[in-house]
Parts: sequence; structure tokens; C-alpha cells
Amino acid sequence: MSINVGLLKKICELPGAPGFEKQIRDFILAEVSPLVDTVEVDNMGNVIAVKEGKRNPEKKRVMVAAHMDEIGFIVTHIDQDGFLRFHTLGGFDPKTLTAQRVIVHGKQDLIGVMGSKPIHVMTQEERQKLPKTTDFFIDLGMGKEEVEKYVSIGDPITRERALIEMGDCVNCKSIDNRVAVFILLEALRSLDNPAYDVYATFTVQEEVGLRGANVSAHLINPDFGIGLDTTIAYDVPGSAAHEKITELGKGTAIKIMDASAICDYRMVSFMKETATARGIKWQPEILTAGGTDTAGVQRMGKQGAIAGAISIPTRHLHQVIEMAHKEDIHASIELLRACLEEVDRFDWSH
Repeated sequence: MSINVGLLKKICELPGAPGFEKQIRDFILAEVSPLVDTVEVDNMGNVIAVKEGKRNPEKKRVMVAAHMDEIGFIVTHIDQDGFLRFHTLGGFDPKTLTAQRVIVHGKQDLIGVMGSKPIHVMTQEERQKLPKTTDFFIDLGMGKEEVEKYVSIGDPITRERALIEMGDCVNCKSIDNRVAVFILLEALRSLDNPAYDVYATFTVQEEVGLRGANVSAHLINPDFGIGLDTTIAYDVPGSAAHEKITELGKGTAIKIMDASAICDYRMVSFMKETATARGIKWQPEILTAGGTDTAGVQRMGKQGAIAGAISIPTRHLHQVIEMAHKEDIHASIELLRACLEEVDRFDWSH
């Protein structure tokens, strides 16, 4: 039950902050083109790769959405000493930023360090406060004149963390949502008998409001929709049983709802039955805060879509590094492939 860790590593380590997805998009285009019948890139930068169905006289469409962007930052100011100020692109847990390396993508890539006020000179009141993103600056180790040779206001910034294997897990920046990009590519690679036309959609700007999915779903107008994204695994010390949402190693997660979408009960039943029939380990997911492209896929077509989501349990979400279990990743590939093969055999009328 192995996965192609080398491919996942390449996908995770490429930069692609919201609105600046070109490098990861170019990689996806090269990987997906041999696996599908047609590929296009829309005006926003979403990649829409189509694999034609084998049993599809009514030309039904299944849209699978995996966002390619990652949480990041954007340069807003260069001060007189060469330090950068920034704005977040997507949600961050500020307490995890202290002394972390980042990459500023200017005229050339520069490594920076997230700096903040040293604890030695903080007041007692300051020590007790939770940090805010505005407490941080980026130190490039250069003066203003040198910095401005390479960096401009508006340049994107991403986290600097390579993928490593830890036990049965993978650990890297941007597991959210590059693991879903990987899963969609690998499902397409092994998908020989899709029932309906599969619109494998690698979306942009999910982390700032599902923007790419909204546009691509409007264009595709799917009959069925599957979101593909990470979800919280709060299975660590201090968590109560009812707080865990999902757990690593317990299988792929079938979404029931999140803050932006209540999944269609028919799709939830279809996924559960398909997973059980194929012997794929799964767990239910209810995420009361946070949303995914599932909402855009469900709502933005002309008639809406029968939509649900396959979620990948992930620890340390929206922090400097994120962690997923290799068996859960494999199970997610298997469930996605099975759903695309079996979607015409389920009774959707009930």
C-alpha cells in the first residue's frame, strides 16, 4: 500500500500562493496532459482536464475539484532598514510563525526569516498576549538598497519546508492542498473505466474564498461534484473524543458537512456504500468551521450539483508544516477512483 512519495514531494514543495499559482500550474499541466483527453486553462488560471466517460449517452459531468494554491503572504512594505511587512493570503495560526523560514518570490527567490520582538525585552503583559500576524516582520539579512534590487511591493511569499517521511506519515508545508492535487493525478493515472465525463479541476485561490472553484463550476456546469481537500485531524494530546473530527491512519474521510456546504445525502450514501463494497477504510467528517471547494462545485452550476467531498485527515493544518498518513492518502485515491467508476450504478432518485 505504497504511494509515490517522490511525486508528492515535488508537488508540495513548489510555490503557489493564492493568485500566484503559475509554477505549480505548469507542473500540473505537464503531469495531467498524458492522462486525459483534453486540457484547458480558464481566464482565472484553473486547470480543467477532461477524461471522457465510457457509459455516458446523456453526457453527464462529474467535476472533481482540488485546489492548487497554498496559504502564503504578500509583501506590503519595505522599511528603511530592509525589513519586510506583509499581509496574509489565507488563514494562519500566528503563534507558529516565530523564527520560521520563508521564501520571498521576487526577481529571484530569497530566503527570509519571520522575526518578532525578542522575549527578553517583552513586558510581562506582552509575554502573556497571543501573537498577531502584524507582530512579525521578514528579515532577509540585507539593507533596503540591496533588498529593493530583488523585492517589490506585491511579491508573494511562501513557507520554506521540504517534505520528509516520519514513520507512516508525510510532513511538509502545503500538504493543504497539494496532497489532493497528488490524489487527483494518481486517480486519473489508474482510471481506465470512468462512467461519466470526468472534469478534473485544479483550482486557484481557494484559500481566499473558493474563487477558482466558483468560476470553474459555473463554466463546467456539473451534474455531480466531488471536493478533494484536507481536513482537521485533532487526534493529539489534549483533544477530547468529540473534538477530533478525524484521526490519522483511520482511513479517508467522507465529508458530511463543513461551514460552507452540507453534502448531498445521496452523495454521502454513495461514497459510504462504495468504500464499504471495495474494502476501503473510511471515517465520517463533520467540520463545523472552515470550508472547501465543495461549496463552489455544489452551488455555482446552473442547476447546482449533487455534491460531496473526500477529505484527507491532516494534523497541524494552516501551520508551518502539515502532516498526513500515507495509508489515508492511498485510501483517498482508491475511493475517488471507485466513485468515478461506479457513479452510474447508484440510484440517485431517492
